[in-house]
Amino acid sequence: MASPEAPQSHRRSWLRPATWHLRTRLILLAMALLIAICGAVGVVSYASMDAFLTRQLDEQLSQAAERANDPGRPPMGGFNGRDPLDARGQSVGTVNARILNGQVNSGGFLASDTTRSALSTEDKETLLALAANAQPVDRALSNGSYRLVAVRTNFGDVLVTGLPLAGKESTLTSLVWTFVFVSLGGLLLVGLAGTILIRRTMKPLEQLSEVATRVSQLPLDAGEVALAVRVPPSNSNPGTEVGSVGHALNLMLDNVASALQARQKSETKVRQFVADASHELRTPLTAIRGYTELMRMTEDFTPDGQKSLARVQSQSERMTALVEDLLLLARLDEGQPLKLTEVDLTQLVVESVSDEKVMAPGHTWRLELPDEPVVVNGDASQLRQVLVNLLSNARKHTPSGTTVVTGVGTSPEGAAIVTVRDDGGGIPAAFVDHVFSRFTRADAARKGSGDQAGGSAAEGTSGLGLSIVQSIVEAHGGRVTVTSRPGHTEFALQLPRLQQQGQDDAPSS
Repeated sequence: MASPEAPQSHRRSWLRPATWHLRTRLILLAMALLIAICGAVGVVSYASMDAFLTRQLDEQLSQAAERANDPGRPPMGGFNGRDPLDARGQSVGTVNARILNGQVNSGGFLASDTTRSALSTEDKETLLALAANAQPVDRALSNGSYRLVAVRTNFGDVLVTGLPLAGKESTLTSLVWTFVFVSLGGLLLVGLAGTILIRRTMKPLEQLSEVATRVSQLPLDAGEVALAVRVPPSNSNPGTEVGSVGHALNLMLDNVASALQARQKSETKVRQFVADASHELRTPLTAIRGYTELMRMTEDFTPDGQKSLARVQSQSERMTALVEDLLLLARLDEGQPLKLTEVDLTQLVVESVSDEKVMAPGHTWRLELPDEPVVVNGDASQLRQVLVNLLSNARKHTPSGTTVVTGVGTSPEGAAIVTVRDDGGGIPAAFVDHVFSRFTRADAARKGSGDQAGGSAAEGTSGLGLSIVQSIVEAHGGRVTVTSRPGHTEFALQLPRLQQQGQDDAPSS
């Protein structure tokens, strides 16, 4: 079951802009700028339109007040005077009122049928509170919001005139909604166009990233390397920013390719020299061993002479083993084809452990084998060499009484697994990372008690055994790992398991 922390971590990463793609940040930045611009334009437009409509309404209000203020009427609103609502040219919804001695003598709202709608008590209180300074103000009346102006006439009364704000508010509301819809459409258009444009602009950078990724996946650590990956000419023109990066990347790849070719030539020369030298040394070493054995059988030496002769023979055999190891590594480095056959690892382990029992009876040798054979497609002699090297490594570097357990099994993915572990002193942590390097020895760290039969623990090893193990396993498409601590050292091999013919060619139902 997936951990609940994974989606939470993914959501938290989206909350950090630094983790967003550059394309996403550019699009969001463009849209944020557009929103800011639209907001500023909207505020300015709204304020300008509001001021314009207010001035227009004030002019209309001034004209309505002049029409309502009939200078020919008698004071106190006599019968011979006209009512303010009776003035010609007044628009529907206009409110007029005459205030005298702190009382609203007459007034009302002009309806569409030229009738008069009476003022409510709240309306009268609102009108009475107005200052007669001829300055327009906004107030809320029973018929809605109004723009009102109070003017003191020459007759001593106060004439209040007002026009509804509904038209102005409707216009401003329409302006706001129009601006919102236009802005949203613009944002959508900018988002789509920006996405397409930025994707097209970022495409060369993505191609540069693909080239760098392909190069990073090439095995450049060893062997012959063909570094043919380059940025296409369309993206390596120094005339543009992206082209400059592509051009610089191509120059770097050219330099790396030249260095790899030089390294390959040097390694080839060294490998050829080692192979030739090892091959040439086999004949004289064989002659030395042969003549040493002949002298031991035919000549009569003193005890010291016999000891010296045995020493010569021992060192010649050790040198022969070293030469054979060097030749094997040279062949593996050259990538010579393997002699592949079906190999039963279970049988191979049993035979190899049996041989080691004879050579080190002081050790305890145990087997952990499966019920069914574990078969791989490999070179039987080389895989046997792997087991011999691992078992002899455990024998040489652990004292008598050490338990060595060799196991065979399969991984959950179906790969063949071979493990060799012991309960010796372990490998120092600083040495574990270099245990498969060539000519690396851990004699001081994992030194056995010395074989009573003149074993090699006292003489040390060549430092090539585990390198050969790694090279052979990797040549078979597998891998080898090591874990070690005091009292537990384990080497684990993982090899592709041979699929049964019945599994590969099973008929479909």
